Amino acid sequence: MATDLLQHLNASVNPPIPSLPATVDGEDRRLSSSNCHGLWYSAVLVVPSVIFLVYLAFHAKKNLKKLSNGSSYIMISYYALVWVAALLNLAWCALQGWQCSGGKAVAWNLLTLFTASAMMCLEISLVAFLLQDNYSTGVEALAQTFLFSGIVVSVDTLLKAIYVFGFGVPLFMVGVGGTTGVKWGLWFFHKSLLTAVYGFILFVHFSKWREKLPPRPAFYNYIVVMFVFGAVTMFACGLAGIGAGFGIWLYNLTEICYHALYLPFLYVTFLADFFQEEQFLLDNAYYSEMKDAGFFDADWD
Repeated sequence: MATDLLQHLNASVNPPIPSLPATVDGEDRRLSSSNCHGLWYSAVLVVPSVIFLVYLAFHAKKNLKKLSNGSSYIMISYYALVWVAALLNLAWCALQGWQCSGGKAVAWNLLTLFTASAMMCLEISLVAFLLQDNYSTGVEALAQTFLFSGIVVSVDTLLKAIYVFGFGVPLFMVGVGGTTGVKWGLWFFHKSLLTAVYGFILFVHFSKWREKLPPRPAFYNYIVVMFVFGAVTMFACGLAGIGAGFGIWLYNLTEICYHALYLPFLYVTFLADFFQEEQFLLDNAYYSEMKDAGFFDADWD
């Protein structure tokens, strides 16, 4: 297991992609099959994704009942988006071999593009929703939240598609060909924007305008984690852009962590509390009724 993971993390290039030319700017892009992902590498990605989907399915009936009882339109939409992102992420994790298969480059790029878009939509819409400081149930709030995130994600996806399919920049192929420097520069800029957003929220939190932010400790814990993660990924992209092997190793590690852990982290941090709230209130009601009926009087004697 450790050998497979280290081979992938240390790999500065991916296996041959027949849809790409053999050389670019005089650099050989043809690689041996030994650089393909190993079984244990795929397992590290697939197992957490499967466990998370099983968890979602196990609690689906209870969660859907909660959502159907007059819950926020935003929470309903967000829960559906979590399912979409989880399914796409599982497909992305399970089909890593497409990077090593001839003729699958376009399919891999499309799958990665849709998966990244779904997960980015979760990131942006979550922050936009929480900054409203309420769990609004109105269609207007739903439109405002997803209109903003939809515009950002659409522009981001369009630009990535243009670079990948229009200019042939291998954004989703680590270290391929002579456009590697361009690829890492684009990723550095992309990660810096997301990190700047999280950094700005943290700055406001410690400023005199902090009352404008939601008083939710989980929100700030999430922001801190995502800010640190974004800063590490930026650092990795910068090192990879100048040809440092450690930068590519670090970027591959952050990619594994993101696809394996982000969705469970997001769910546990926010959605789990929302779905447990109804059961918590019900337990309190039962306790109050039993207390009023004198069931706990003996405890005080």
